[in-house]
Amino acid sequence: MLYSMVEMQRAALAPMRAMNSFNGFWLKNPLNPFANIGMVKQMAAASDFFDAVTKNYGKPEWRIEKATTNGIEYRITPSIVWQKPWCNLVNFARTPIGKSKSKSAALPKVLIVAPLSGHYATLLRGTVETYLQDHDVYITDWADAQSVPLLEGRFDLDDYIEYVREIISFIGPNCHVLAVCQPGPPVLAAIAMMSEDEDPCVPSSMIFVGSPIDARKSPTVTNKLAEERPFTWFKSNMIHTVPLPSLGAFRRVYPGFVQLASFMSMNKDRHIDAHKQYFEHLVEGDGDGAAKHREFYDEYLAVLDLTEEFYLQTIEKIFQEHHLPLGKFRFRARLVKPEYITKTALLTVEGELDDISGIGQTQAAHDICPNIPAAMKADHVQAGVGHYGVFTGRKFANFVYPIERDFIAKHNK
Repeated sequence: MLYSMVEMQRAALAPMRAMNSFNGFWLKNPLNPFANIGMVKQMAAASDFFDAVTKNYGKPEWRIEKATTNGIEYRITPSIVWQKPWCNLVNFARTPIGKSKSKSAALPKVLIVAPLSGHYATLLRGTVETYLQDHDVYITDWADAQSVPLLEGRFDLDDYIEYVREIISFIGPNCHVLAVCQPGPPVLAAIAMMSEDEDPCVPSSMIFVGSPIDARKSPTVTNKLAEERPFTWFKSNMIHTVPLPSLGAFRRVYPGFVQLASFMSMNKDRHIDAHKQYFEHLVEGDGDGAAKHREFYDEYLAVLDLTEEFYLQTIEKIFQEHHLPLGKFRFRARLVKPEYITKTALLTVEGELDDISGIGQTQAAHDICPNIPAAMKADHVQAGVGHYGVFTGRKFANFVYPIERDFIAKHNK
């Protein structure tokens, strides 16, 4: 019912948005003799503001065109190199720009496992851009459950692990895996099983960033909510049915807009202030300030749906029953044994101010993987950053990335 109401609201707003678009075009038109009058500027700003808060944000583009490696500039072309119903594997192919015909040395292969927790993989655009300086980058681009027909079947936590393992095998030996936030536990499980099976494609290194490996450590508001509510509450209150005419109609999902509402409520005052500043930038004609706001929120407000089974299993196994740190995590019927990981180097990265995955939750991977040699382990806590600051932004590029880059280089075979 809730999903249908949201879709009906969007449909009802369509005529108002069309009228608002026409009014905004005229109010800002340089041929309008009143365009520079204060009241008209405020009306134009209100028109832009209305458009921003009522828009249905679709999947963003990658918008990565160039990268520079060893002084050579390359044209970047995102392309799908592996595909299944629930995930595309995107590789960022590079072509030298200009007169340079020299063949660059092979770069370390890095798989970035993007979170499946409400936002699209493009949320990691800054991570990808930074990594492209020194690496051959792949990233998981997970599907929006509302766009996957029921005929494609279920997609649960076990399927997620299976996809990760298949992707690592597709990329081949000497791959380095970067798991950002949510993927930490399933990625560790996949690598543990590859290690136990003596798979030749077992990664050379794994980096976990802000991941709930053990959500019992320094519990945040998000962790407490997951523990305090009974499992049945999540099933009754967070799961909704995708309505027609979506391709995934009748699929039971945890809607992205519900996840987004939860995230925004955690920092409500910050978002309100940001939108107030956005309106002021519009009135003042501060194009740069308004553009930065739009760029951030075009990405932040674009959300996808998770399948019911994936979401509920994640709540139960990761946040309520803590299967991985307690040694009872299973892939289908198989017990996952992280102690078999001996050849994959481990780096954990946390943010001092992280309010989603608290200090210690990611570091727990070191205890769970006791047989990795000490020389192949490292940990970093970045001062002055929250959850997003450990994988994107200025401090990530200046302080966190160099540590990850050097760690990968050290363990590249």
